[in-house]
Amino acid sequence: MSFFEGVAGLVGEGLRSLRQRRDARSPDAVGQGPSVARSLDILVLSTVLLLAGAGMSAQAGDCGNVAAPGLDWSKCSKTNIMLQSSDLNGANLAGAHFDSTDLSDTNLTSANLEKATLVRTWLKNVHADGANFKRIEAYRSDFSNASANGASFANAELQRAEFGGAKLNNADFQKAELGRADFDKAVLSNVNFSFANLSRATLAGAVMQGPVSFSGAFMYLTRIEGLDLTNATGLQQAQINLACGDTTTKLPSWLSAPSVWPCAPDDPDDKD
Repeated sequence: MSFFEGVAGLVGEGLRSLRQRRDARSPDAVGQGPSVARSLDILVLSTVLLLAGAGMSAQAGDCGNVAAPGLDWSKCSKTNIMLQSSDLNGANLAGAHFDSTDLSDTNLTSANLEKATLVRTWLKNVHADGANFKRIEAYRSDFSNASANGASFANAELQRAEFGGAKLNNADFQKAELGRADFDKAVLSNVNFSFANLSRATLAGAVMQGPVSFSGAFMYLTRIEGLDLTNATGLQQAQINLACGDTTTKLPSWLSAPSVWPCAPDDPDDKD
């Protein structure tokens, strides 16, 4: 039973009690009945309102608390502030708002940020191994040099996000929006890009130390120059034909380079 169902039950019990007392009062108390009933009504309603308010507070995050491991900032607004080097290990940050906030060097290990907004947020050098970034909104956010091994970015909005130098072993980007995201020098091992939108993303310069899944990924003008894809899984010829490689791109044995790659080496449109 939910808190509010309990409150509703309390209201019902209170009103039933009032009716029983009115029905049972003696004729001598008739003159006092309305005043007593009104007082009891006010008392019951005041109690219910206090309990309802307490219940709502219990369901909201502890937004006034300072950053600490395991705290609850779910759905709190923490935009445009300085939180660098904070310890939020295991914190509940689901649905919180961190737009334009500096979280650089913060400990987000195993933190839950599902559905949080991190638009233009600084997350440089964060420790976010095992963190939950599912369905976040993080346009133009900076995860450079972050450690996010085993983190989930499934269904996240990460257009133009910066992952340069990040450690992303066993990370999950399934169905993520990664248009124009930059993975230069990122370490990608056992990463899942299945059905992700990688259009115009930069994978050139990434280090692939193990298999990476590209099953169903959209790779229109994805930069793969010099990339070793021999251990990639799920790649199809149609994806390679849309991507931007060069003579140093290494492909799995079942794929071949197109006769002409679709991008010039310095495509000015990729620098917007």
